Amino acid sequence: MNINFSHIFTTVLALDWLIRIAAFYFVPRNRKPSSATAWLMLLMLFPKFGLVIYLLIGSPKLSKTRRKKQRTMDGIIKFAVDEAQADPKLRKFVHFDATDRVNHLVKLTTKLGGMPAFSGNNIEILTDYDDNFVQLINDINNAKNFVHIEFYIIVLDDSTENLFLALESAVKRGVKVRVLFDALGSRRRPGYEIMNKTLTDIGVEWHAMLPLHLPGPKFNRPDLRNHRKIVVIDSSIGYTGSLNLIKRNYHRHDDIYYDELMVRVRGPVVTQLHAAFITDWYSESNEMIGEGEASEMTLMIESAGSTLAQVMPSGPGYEYDNNLMLFTALIHSANKKIVIVNPYFVPDDSLMIAITSAAQRGVEVTMINSEVMDQPMVGHAQRSYYEELLKAGVKILLYDRPILLHSKYITVDDDIAVVGSSNLDMRSFQLDLEVTMLIFDKKVVERLDEITKVYSKTTKIIDLKAWHARPKSAIILDNIARLTAALQ
Repeated sequence: MNINFSHIFTTVLALDWLIRIAAFYFVPRNRKPSSATAWLMLLMLFPKFGLVIYLLIGSPKLSKTRRKKQRTMDGIIKFAVDEAQADPKLRKFVHFDATDRVNHLVKLTTKLGGMPAFSGNNIEILTDYDDNFVQLINDINNAKNFVHIEFYIIVLDDSTENLFLALESAVKRGVKVRVLFDALGSRRRPGYEIMNKTLTDIGVEWHAMLPLHLPGPKFNRPDLRNHRKIVVIDSSIGYTGSLNLIKRNYHRHDDIYYDELMVRVRGPVVTQLHAAFITDWYSESNEMIGEGEASEMTLMIESAGSTLAQVMPSGPGYEYDNNLMLFTALIHSANKKIVIVNPYFVPDDSLMIAITSAAQRGVEVTMINSEVMDQPMVGHAQRSYYEELLKAGVKILLYDRPILLHSKYITVDDDIAVVGSSNLDMRSFQLDLEVTMLIFDKKVVERLDEITKVYSKTTKIIDLKAWHARPKSAIILDNIARLTAALQ
């Protein structure tokens, strides 16, 4: 048998160049230049291998089926908002007097997420890991109608056992309990099957979010995940923030454990958290939450305080990078100071320019990350940005190991804050479903400033000269990690 190696070589070479040429048409379309460049580099250097990777994780959008459901819910939410604005009893929560700066941010957030700012809220900030569970259990024990829970990670362990008992008790009282958790985020943890069985046995309705599917109408890129953290109880109490329902060390085998921050909310903005939950429930179950609960969303809009707040969902089901656009606009709006507390910082060019230009025009910018890294590639990627930040005048603090500061908030000047589930990295901007709460309240900012001062007591300040003196191997690793972070 004669094998024509020349013909095989020519065919392989032609295929490689066909992949390279096609990449220039398909890859850059509606993709950020940094991401497109990284993909093109991979496809130019390793065409066949790069094509396989691109087909698996090249699309940053959810499936057509999921996006259709998102549009359906967007329409329902818009109708509910229009009704609220037309109702004299509810209009007072939607219309408010504010500065131009606040109005600009509210208009942007409304355009992106579809929900306006509501006044009349009360916001409590919770920072103690165990107290978060105690408060949540107490609220569940007082629930009368429904409890809706959505977290990236939920685990049945010795830290959450009492929470599961509270859910069981609620079901026995006739309370409707629904639970959502990310299919991969929770599956990786111990006792996943036992948790699922326990939820079923105690009468909780539950779904794993974004389960893996074979290629077809329901196929989603495997690393598109639902990272939201939401609790809604009787449409009157809501929670969001950074916490996951898991033991404080996340069942890790090293010495790392986590500090978290949640907000407990009462007032009209709870209905917006509920809208985000209902959207995800419909997306996973094909079930629109019943007329009884849906009508309560309107009926339960009552004042609980004086805080103006707004919820904005984001993720690959939306046309834009909602959270990135909001964070960038927020930082550009700063006049005096910015505080950024977040575990993962891998920005795109627009956010990096916003932060460095703010520092260079005299705004006091402080960022707190963690000294310890639970995701080494992300940790090294974020460190590749420190030199530019330090040169611009940004103050960078590293939270002392072995605690990883998982809290996620930004404060601007003395009157604006955002708290939520979103990291400041390309994954949260493009690949993860996130939820963010925008808060306009000096007292809330004062409270967050107090928390920042507490955090700062257990940090190390990065000095530019010392940062320059790092080993060359660390710098190379940081730069390599930065390049891979662009493959979104």
